[in-house]
Amino acid sequence: MTMNDATILWLRSDLRLADHPALCAAVKRGSPVIPVFIWSPDEEGTWNPGGAGRWWLHHSLESLATALQKEKSRLIIREGDALDELQTLIAETGATAVYWSRRYEPYAIKRDAVVKASLKSGGIEARSFNASLLFEPWDIANRQGGPFQVFTPFYRRCLTLETPAEPLPAPRAIPPPDRWPESLRLDALNLEPRVHWADGIAAAWQTGEKGAREELERFLDEAMSGYDENRDIPSTAGTSRMSPYLHHGEISPRQIWHAVKECEITMTSPGLVKGAASYLRQLVWREFAHHLLFHFPYTPTQPLRNSFQHFPWGDDPDGLKAWQRGQTGYPIVDAGMRELWSTGWMHNRVRMIAASFLVKDLLVPWQEGAEWFRDTLVDADLANNTLGWQWTAGCGADAAPYFRIFNPVTQGQKFDAGGHYVRKWIPEISGLPDKYIHSPWTAPEAALREARVELDKDYPCPRVNHAEARERALEAYRTMRNV
Repeated sequence: MTMNDATILWLRSDLRLADHPALCAAVKRGSPVIPVFIWSPDEEGTWNPGGAGRWWLHHSLESLATALQKEKSRLIIREGDALDELQTLIAETGATAVYWSRRYEPYAIKRDAVVKASLKSGGIEARSFNASLLFEPWDIANRQGGPFQVFTPFYRRCLTLETPAEPLPAPRAIPPPDRWPESLRLDALNLEPRVHWADGIAAAWQTGEKGAREELERFLDEAMSGYDENRDIPSTAGTSRMSPYLHHGEISPRQIWHAVKECEITMTSPGLVKGAASYLRQLVWREFAHHLLFHFPYTPTQPLRNSFQHFPWGDDPDGLKAWQRGQTGYPIVDAGMRELWSTGWMHNRVRMIAASFLVKDLLVPWQEGAEWFRDTLVDADLANNTLGWQWTAGCGADAAPYFRIFNPVTQGQKFDAGGHYVRKWIPEISGLPDKYIHSPWTAPEAALREARVELDKDYPCPRVNHAEARERALEAYRTMRNV
């Protein structure tokens, strides 16, 4: 098969073979398909992958390259400006079409529009496909014709729409060209960290399409029946852990949706039925985040609610560093931050607690927290990260009332009652009785001695008094409202 009329498959955050509309359309053309990944970080710096995301990307590309090789295809790797590299590949291969999966981040939309216009002006067929959402952002509107800013009516509207299409099977064959264009080695992109920081991440995850399938199967078999009750308990494997696989496109939301629905058909347990409904609702929360980002592209750096432009944030670099290192003196917060550093992931309930502590107890701007998560999360997704931080700060869509300030002690007692999560990630206080595990500073001297804990030596005293910090945060909110 000659290079003539080849299709370039431009891969980004769609690193899989199954349910890949752009790949299926490229194969359907009946000409050679040339899969290419172009390492082209956002020049504007809006959302370049952080250290954890780059590690995952390296291994995901490695997995995809292996999967393509089994199909007698290859993954071509290039680095540089996306349009320049695509045009170079077109010149090298004689390709007449470029297909890709749509992205919805502001910088990606801008770049893709330039790429599509330029390719079409040169006589190249340029097509994009939806591979990462259940519904396109422009297809869902409220009664006024605008975007939803509250989740519940958005969710209800989604339920009235046509069921997401069945996922596409992986192509049986991917036609190769007679001669492949040159490719960089994956190592040349320098995505992996040069230190052993990522060892914990490697131990916690199996990347790639195979890892995504196995993680989904684990959830369906072992966790979905108790999902509604266990998803807020960080010491249990009660969540799906699908977020990094969705972010890198190793699995599609359609695949997850239909896998859950297929289980639902055969369910006889009330727990399974309830768990399935609850989980699918969370999948629509992801959808909501991406739709918000599409309609309000300024929100990664600016609050959706304009009044919060006047919020009197503090300046506490030492507090920020203590939070990042899991040294705030509040065990549930510190356990979450240490889990994040060790595994590249943090339980969602603990994310909310840790985020609330940063922006309300310490009055550190939410953008600082979002930036740290960007660098350390393997599922660092611009849409979901933005929604989560603005929700916690009270300045975004469907945001919690600002006066809802999580008490890290009572949150720990409620969701980690036996202290199992805290003891795992903060072993220096593991000997404390349950009564004091979430507030070591309240333990009597005898209990501290028996547990071999010396406060401010083995583990820090609280960085702030929560009751006082809460009043300070509420006063800052009142000040903002009076501006």
